[in-house]
Amino acid sequence: MKINQIEIKPGEEKKLEANIAKLPSRSSVDVTVYVARAKKVGPTLLLLGGMHGDEINGVEIIRRLVDRRWNIPSAGTTISIPILNVFGFIQFSRYVPDGKDVNRSFPGSKNGSLASRIAYFLRTEILPNVDYGIDFHTGGAERTNYPQIRGMMQNLTNLELAKAFHPPFILNANFRAKSLRQTAKKLGSQVLIYEGGESGRLDEFAIKCGMEGTLRVMRHLNMTDIAVSEAPYEHKFIVKSSWLRAPVSGMFIPSIKIGQLVEKKQQIGVISDPFGGYQKKLKAPHSGYIIGLNNNPVMHQGDAVVHIGWE
Repeated sequence: MKINQIEIKPGEEKKLEANIAKLPSRSSVDVTVYVARAKKVGPTLLLLGGMHGDEINGVEIIRRLVDRRWNIPSAGTTISIPILNVFGFIQFSRYVPDGKDVNRSFPGSKNGSLASRIAYFLRTEILPNVDYGIDFHTGGAERTNYPQIRGMMQNLTNLELAKAFHPPFILNANFRAKSLRQTAKKLGSQVLIYEGGESGRLDEFAIKCGMEGTLRVMRHLNMTDIAVSEAPYEHKFIVKSSWLRAPVSGMFIPSIKIGQLVEKKQQIGVISDPFGGYQKKLKAPHSGYIIGLNNNPVMHQGDAVVHIGWE
């Protein structure tokens, strides 16, 4: 296996620093890649965090896995990248400095935009070595996601890996144009997305679910013997979901919690005029689970308030 012109042989562990670009100050910006290969033959699993720089739960999940050496396989190989979008991470931003989204810039270009160059590095140096992958994300724009796995569940391999991960929720998600998942599929590898928590905030429950889910996947692939505690919940398959949007502008006060089951017409909160002029009740349009919640209390008409999914 070669990454960034460095060979990693079976039984070796290496920490690689791949230069992506430089800041205007000429300071080098490098992507750190941990590669751990067992002597025993097995699959290669990619663990990717920080595709969006402000989504830090994935960064912490991979950091803890590496720190505890849980990323070291007994068979096969793991490639762990805690922070892909270093630019966004140091600027507390989802994007790179040119305003582009790395996850909408695949397959990338060696001489393209900054986001495109990061995507190109991943496509040319990492993905050709990968059989399976977990791409760690959180909710964005002050929205939190209850821990969930997303992927093309029509694919039996994805379905098996999602069930092995055993998150609270499993969602079928079609490919997005120019995304990592779409590009990985074309190269013959399967990548699942883990969503948990909110951007810019560490969520211990989401981190714990992500770490334990990763170990379950590694056990499923016969890559590790590390024991994992049984999840204190049954995973649920979400076949359809939709966002309930604010019918009026004002201050949103929820009466539900993330992850909760709600019944049709159950009140989920109110939107109030900050000057006391009115109070609009919000009711669930159908029964389902609260898989996403907007934590910003200031709502404009049409803003996404809660994400409801049903089995």
